Amino acid sequence: MTEKLSLNLPPKRSTDSADETKMFFDQYFTAPLSFPANEVDAVLGFFTNRGFEKSAAQSISTVIMQQAKLDGVKVFELLDTLKGLNDIQISNVVTEIMNYNREKISTIGYKIQEVADRTEARNIIY
Repeated sequence: MTEKLSLNLPPKRSTDSADETKMFFDQYFTAPLSFPANEVDAVLGFFTNRGFEKSAAQSISTVIMQQAKLDGVKVFELLDTLKGLNDIQISNVVTEIMNYNREKISTIGYKIQEVADRTEARNIIY
């Protein structure tokens, strides 16, 4: 029993002449997703206006539009919900959405500074 290992790396180029046929049948039962141009522009503009670089805004916009379509949520309602959040809250939401849609072998995270002083946090008994 062989299990297909999935990675976050781009696929290796091969010289196999059947690659196109394999790719076609690998995606045979998956329906392509398409989005109206006004939704794409709105989501992309939302994230670029919030300080995201263009490539990051494109990546998160694609993931958010895909997830909204799969969940049956209107993109403009989702953007209205996100407008009330500050930059830190949006970063947290983006992190959660990206982790949910990534391969399970890697996640995006952030370090939280510990405020407790370690020398006072323990008791030493002689």
